[in-house]
Amino acid sequence: MRKKILIINTGGTLSAVMKESGLIPGLSIYDMQKELRMVSGDVDIEIEDFCSLDSANIFPEDWSALAARIGESRNSYDGIVVIHGTDTLAYTSSMLSFMLRNIGIPVVITGSQLSITNPVADAMENCRCAIHMAASQIPGVFVAFNRKVMLGCRASKVRSLSFDAFESINYPNIATISSLGMKIDTAAVPERTGIFKLSNAYSDKVCMIKMFPGIHRSLLESLADQGYKGLYIEAYGIGGMPFLKHDFISTLDELIKGGMTVVVGTQCRYEGSKMDVYETGKRTLEIGALEAHDMTGEAALTKLMWILGMTQDLHEIRDYYSINMAGEMTVRK
Repeated sequence: MRKKILIINTGGTLSAVMKESGLIPGLSIYDMQKELRMVSGDVDIEIEDFCSLDSANIFPEDWSALAARIGESRNSYDGIVVIHGTDTLAYTSSMLSFMLRNIGIPVVITGSQLSITNPVADAMENCRCAIHMAASQIPGVFVAFNRKVMLGCRASKVRSLSFDAFESINYPNIATISSLGMKIDTAAVPERTGIFKLSNAYSDKVCMIKMFPGIHRSLLESLADQGYKGLYIEAYGIGGMPFLKHDFISTLDELIKGGMTVVVGTQCRYEGSKMDVYETGKRTLEIGALEAHDMTGEAALTKLMWILGMTQDLHEIRDYYSINMAGEMTVRK
């Protein structure tokens, strides 16, 4: 039986056209249907426009609505492809990994570095990969780009211009395409741990900051004053932060005692944090901060937004964050 795939367009470079103001999303999914049908092969596709946005203009409310649309469509299709701009694609794929946890079909997000109208674009190959991954019957949320498929909560944009824009961080690719066809590493696919239930609530009272020499703790105090409930910090190395001249950690202690959830990860793209090694990391764990381990920044942030959208109970927040929900992290023993 032929597989039936839904393609949802949200905009981005793949659908871009040149205007006086520069490249902007301008093609509807119907403008692109000829090209999409060319790469769909023996897969039946249905197409729809969700929005037409540069992904810099994608916000959490769009994630929630997109997750709801996918959730209500899941029983009518064998898989779903989402066309998305590359700039925030990894944030979207990470959040959808949590909002659509345990979904029983493949949901594959893709985009391109050049518009589908450009004769040398990567758009059609990325769509081809996404469509055929969506027809694979491998359930989960994935990213398809440059002839490889990545777990949605492990993908990160690492190059701004290259066609090889995305990598799977601290995790093997789910599939690769070569002259041998598409080879799927089924051992890398996280097992479903329960039934699917749409969970598309979120908190927008979450902030992310990156440590730098000279950062002042007054920045943290201002976040509390503005009512933020969660903070993700990209710390140095395996999780280091200052505690002498400017005692950043003692200010975090005050925030945590005041009810804020603080998560600490690393600025380093690969290998993750390990906060039980140095004094600075141990101090941070002792005040009750949570550790991001080997999560991407995109996954660490969206996981915090998602959890705070479900519960305000501090014990539940800690429990949810400390376990691997969708393949997003490896907890070292």
